[in-house]
Amino acid sequence: MSATVAAALKKVAALLLGDRKVLKTAGGIILGIIIIIVTPIAVLLAMFTGDLNIETQSLKDRIEIACGEEMQRMEDMAAQIKAVMLNAGFTAERADEAQMLYFMSLYDAAEEEGFVEKLVGCFANGQSDADLIAKVNAAFGTDISAEMFTKVMDGIRMTYIDISDYTFPSVKNNLDLAKWAVHAEQSGWGYVWGTCGEVLNGSLFNFKKEQYPEEVGGYADFIASNWYGKRTADCVGLIKGYGWLNTETGQVEYGTNGMPDIGADTMYENAVEKGTIDTMPEIPGLAVWHEGHIGIYIGNGEVVEAMGTKYGVVRTQLAGSRWTHWLKVPYITYVEEGSADGAGTEVEGEDGEAGE
Repeated sequence: MSATVAAALKKVAALLLGDRKVLKTAGGIILGIIIIIVTPIAVLLAMFTGDLNIETQSLKDRIEIACGEEMQRMEDMAAQIKAVMLNAGFTAERADEAQMLYFMSLYDAAEEEGFVEKLVGCFANGQSDADLIAKVNAAFGTDISAEMFTKVMDGIRMTYIDISDYTFPSVKNNLDLAKWAVHAEQSGWGYVWGTCGEVLNGSLFNFKKEQYPEEVGGYADFIASNWYGKRTADCVGLIKGYGWLNTETGQVEYGTNGMPDIGADTMYENAVEKGTIDTMPEIPGLAVWHEGHIGIYIGNGEVVEAMGTKYGVVRTQLAGSRWTHWLKVPYITYVEEGSADGAGTEVEGEDGEAGE
């Protein structure tokens, strides 16, 4: 499984452990499968050092159920499901849904001849979760709850980093920065001071509370209730997260790709091309700035910004806003829409100098 899916499945494990109704419906086996596939026991237990209460012996018992040769068989089946889904023209995200159905409710049915093809045949483009589950129940004689399936999948979907529509995934550029911002807003990312697009798990949350006792610790209850388990960023962190994104693994890797760890004001100071907001050109992926805050212009008069702890990542209008200046973000390439590749289409001057 990809690193992106692995991170998402950790969120589902947390969901299952924290919701008895879902855990009872899904069965203990899904928990064991998720845990074994995704991460060693030590890593998993470290992940839950936050607010979740876990009976570790029970957790280990569930893990042991799914060990050994049986676990390998399950992984092989999951890989086969994904391969057939992709060959049928479905996205990686739809393949994840098929795998999750197998883990949740179709484990026994996998013994049937032609199981994978039968499962894939339940999928269609543009269908809702309810339509999918209705087809699965009809095909396999199951009684899967569409509501429960959606709840589990939402735990995965909110952590996806979707690069399927990126213009130049291998080149850090303005067009994909704008798409990164749009995806963050559509996925409901939260705001936590000092974060840059990572999933807010227990260890990261605790670290940020210690690092920023007022900005994070002072809002700890709100953050735990609203942003825990989601991807989060602060204003400049939304830009740095794109700069640090490894598109091969789906991971935000600190300090990579020439993007320094700097604040909003330093980002503006380091920009070579910038100006007052009334001179702003129509280029998606520009940044907009006022003292102490920065956002991402996505085109058509709209901005995506990590607005604040109580707001998260939101979409706002450029017109009538408080932004005073625009800038071309240093450390990324500015390309024209419709260009064939990311090389030789720069519409920016030289990159800014490295920041603090």
